[in-house]
Amino acid sequence: MPDYESVLKTYWGYDRFRPMQREIIESIGAGRDTLGLLPTGGGKSITFQVPTMAKEGLCLVITPLVALMKDQVELLRSKDIKATAIYSGLSPDEIHNAFNYCLYGKCKFLYISPERLQSQEFTAKLRHLKITLIAVDESHCISQWGYDFRPAYRSIADVRLLLPGVPVLALTATATPEVVRDIQNQLMFASENVFKTSFARKNLIYVVRKTEDKEGTILRILKGVPGTSVIYVRSRAKTKEVAEFLQRNKISAHFFHAGLDNTEKDRRQTEWKSGKVRVMVATNAFGMGIDKPDVRTVIHIDMPDCIEAYFQEAGRAGRDGQTAYGILLYNNNDLKKLEKRIADNFPPPEYIRKVYTSVCNYYQIGIESGEGCTFAFNLFDFCSKFHLSQLPAHHALKILSLSGYMEYTDEVKTAPRVRFIVTRHQLYEIDTTDDEEEVINGLLRSYPGLFTDFAFLDDCKLAARCMMNRQQLYGTLINLARRGIIQFIPGKETPYITFTRNRVDESRVYLTDDAFRFRQERFVERIRAMEHYATDEEHCRSRLLLQYFGEENSCDCGRCDVCCGKRPDPTPDIIKKVKALLANGPMHLEQLAVACQCSQESLVKALRFMRDEGLIQINQKKIVSLRH
Repeated sequence: MPDYESVLKTYWGYDRFRPMQREIIESIGAGRDTLGLLPTGGGKSITFQVPTMAKEGLCLVITPLVALMKDQVELLRSKDIKATAIYSGLSPDEIHNAFNYCLYGKCKFLYISPERLQSQEFTAKLRHLKITLIAVDESHCISQWGYDFRPAYRSIADVRLLLPGVPVLALTATATPEVVRDIQNQLMFASENVFKTSFARKNLIYVVRKTEDKEGTILRILKGVPGTSVIYVRSRAKTKEVAEFLQRNKISAHFFHAGLDNTEKDRRQTEWKSGKVRVMVATNAFGMGIDKPDVRTVIHIDMPDCIEAYFQEAGRAGRDGQTAYGILLYNNNDLKKLEKRIADNFPPPEYIRKVYTSVCNYYQIGIESGEGCTFAFNLFDFCSKFHLSQLPAHHALKILSLSGYMEYTDEVKTAPRVRFIVTRHQLYEIDTTDDEEEVINGLLRSYPGLFTDFAFLDDCKLAARCMMNRQQLYGTLINLARRGIIQFIPGKETPYITFTRNRVDESRVYLTDDAFRFRQERFVERIRAMEHYATDEEHCRSRLLLQYFGEENSCDCGRCDVCCGKRPDPTPDIIKKVKALLANGPMHLEQLAVACQCSQESLVKALRFMRDEGLIQINQKKIVSLRH
């Protein structure tokens, strides 16, 4: 048996494993397919990194987010562990170099997205690598019964056939018992093998507030609980709106969503992680793979549509083990919006068939033709021409994809492309500005063959090489194109539709149960569970969450809003006494407890009440003071 503790100490500096880590590592070390269920912050990455470092060979890590890949690779390299990642946006040369690094450089970890496994060229190259373990992060994405199904995850089973005898470690922090079974089936486990710790987070206090004044409530929370915060909303526009509201109220905040360019995303993440900016207002595009341990509050001001998403996002608070809060704000309008999502996500079958016919007409596809044809797709233009609402049309296309009529990709990001349309000799005779000269030299140094063919650009790297920002780079490239020196095609995010079978008559469009009825039933179940969690004022919040994930024997946490609400209200005498004591100046919490001469439980209850009402504030050093 390898000395896993020695590996842990040598590379990570820890003396012992967290709960269930060693059991998972020993299972993988014995060559058994393994599913590890660990809560957010439970140290999932250690469970595949340690056994890989304890033996010869490479670990293939499949993970859904580029940000997660970059963070993990950077962290491993900081420990002198060889690691690399292949993701969209890399040039063919960079991908080739990454493979060679794995083949000849004794690389230990190769991070990829699940979509990469759908490339036959890529999977053919995997045969030449000495892969000793396949690690599948966010493995719940492989189950169509889960809340975040990604069809590309199904390709992992095909890769297993190319790598016989290589064990799989599947990891997730959110899976119901049904999804746990499905993960193992989809990944072709030799036998059931699950290691699970309790999802309970004793330091994380769950709070639900019904309020019509969400902005005012947010301010009171942020003023009452010091430290870093994440605020989750559902729309890109709302991220900016809430961030600007906080800024107007002297709270530093950034907004974040998938529509920002990578340079801006990196800048905002860095400033938030370093503490320069206190609050990140974001869609669910932010958070996964962002390992910041000292987040004190995660606030949802829009209702998530399932417990799994809420639990994972709220779980990003308090990863340092200190007290933190997962807070949900809602009102009756939020409940109505949840009901509308059912209709939007699963429009009636006749509507879905209408969308199918409209798409075929949009591309002028005739009956019994179209199989294999691929088209760039503009949802806004399509819906405008056929008078359809965008959201239900988008979900109708998804259902048609799962039923086998087409492949509909939301957005495929294409990198910017450039080539010279003058000869090398002509180029040297053209007068250029300093910026143009810098960009031309940067292109020539970075991309061979530009005089004969297009090259895909890594605009961030090229901008850095030319010592300018991305906006200046784009402006210079556009100027060179206007002058007839280069042909420049900016990058864009474009959805695509591929017809996987010939067009059939609308009346013959059959929606499979797996694509429609079963998924609709489970979506409704998840919506109902979320509604129940928000509106239940009788049962412990933590206990409701744990029961949803199959933990039937959990206990009341004693700290959530429901548990605290069952205790006697703080007496006016204690509140009056606290006010009188603090009128003479701030006091440490322990001094206040002694001076009040009451039970700690009663004092804490009173202080929470006063803080929530905006009467007092408590800083990180536990100094309590009156608000003026």
